[in-house]
Amino acid sequence: MTRANRILGIDPGLRRTGWGVIECEGTKLSFVACGSVNADERETLSERLAFIHKGLLEIVERFAPHEAAVEETFVNADPRAALKLGQARGIALLVPAQAGLRVAEYAPNLIKKTVVGAGRAEKAQIRLMIRVLMPKADPQTDDAADALAIAICHAHHRSSVDILSRVVGGTL
Repeated sequence: MTRANRILGIDPGLRRTGWGVIECEGTKLSFVACGSVNADERETLSERLAFIHKGLLEIVERFAPHEAAVEETFVNADPRAALKLGQARGIALLVPAQAGLRVAEYAPNLIKKTVVGAGRAEKAQIRLMIRVLMPKADPQTDDAADALAIAICHAHHRSSVDILSRVVGGTL
């Protein structure tokens, strides 16, 4: 008998950080919850980062995930925007790590390929596949849908992450 594993997916952003929680039991995936932490654009960068930190902390406390997954930063043509997004991503990595969770990272193309079957899938395709895979899920934003896609990607690839971490860690 396998136990359900609760996974938190996080799509980092300075305005909206999407989050999605699913349960994985064997190959069965179940929707738990999703949403966005919406920071006020008029606030300073430090205030927005603090708000994102507080929001993600509340989600981790409320839903008690066992593992987390975060989207890797997409290379941006604007270096300043990429640096700022990197700071939000740092918060997205920090909060679950401080809660003692293992945190995996996935490239956007792998997430899309895992959920939709194509690495260059559009937002609408991701939302459609989320509804197909989890009929009870109704993400209200693209960020929440992306976060669910990140959690689904982790559910499908977590055994590979386990093996890789043992190989890199030298236990195999």
